[in-house]
Amino acid sequence: MSTLPKGATVRRDAGIYGYERALRRHGFEPIAGVDEAGRGACAGPLVAGAAILPAGKAGIVPGLADSKLLTAAARERCYDQIVRRALAWSVVVIPHDECDRLGMHVANVEALRRAVAKLALPASYVLTDGFPVDGLGVPGLAVWKGDRVAACVAAASVLAKVTRDRLMVELDEQWPAYDFKTHKGYITATHTAALEEHGPSPVHRMRFVNVRRAAGLEPLPGDEG
Repeated sequence: MSTLPKGATVRRDAGIYGYERALRRHGFEPIAGVDEAGRGACAGPLVAGAAILPAGKAGIVPGLADSKLLTAAARERCYDQIVRRALAWSVVVIPHDECDRLGMHVANVEALRRAVAKLALPASYVLTDGFPVDGLGVPGLAVWKGDRVAACVAAASVLAKVTRDRLMVELDEQWPAYDFKTHKGYITATHTAALEEHGPSPVHRMRFVNVRRAAGLEPLPGDEG
């Protein structure tokens, strides 16, 4: 399913919980949101999160928004609230070498599928951010900017982002020359300079053009970046 159920509508002023309320009115419960963090990074893992929030006040997470719009401290506070309030939640980590083997789009879709499958409570409907994900076994809807307009997708975004940021801080301790704790593996001037000086670390993604260039390798067809 790529549209809302027949007759279901979401008003523009419905707020971040509007999609879930509309789906519940049509008998869908529980509703999961799923999102990823790290797709555009050239180092470290890809992480996907999934979350099912309860209906009513119990499912309202103070300060919840797209993880990219929150400060690190606000994300941590939301993370704690989501873990405490969610009926079910999950996180899946796809290592850098599996991202290289599969390619980023395939790895992204696989991560989202695994996150939904890992939920302790099976979803009856799944909201995804931006593009549809096949193979979930239940109806779903791809929501444009879903992490900004659908609460369960925003919750999944926070779970994925906080988990990945923590992992990148750990990787920074192993390879401090790259400053992973600051840029989290994304391409910045500092990261580029470190790549040029030291070459790729063992956790860089070799499909990315800038990483292959730093390693002295030729680009591959379909390289990222």
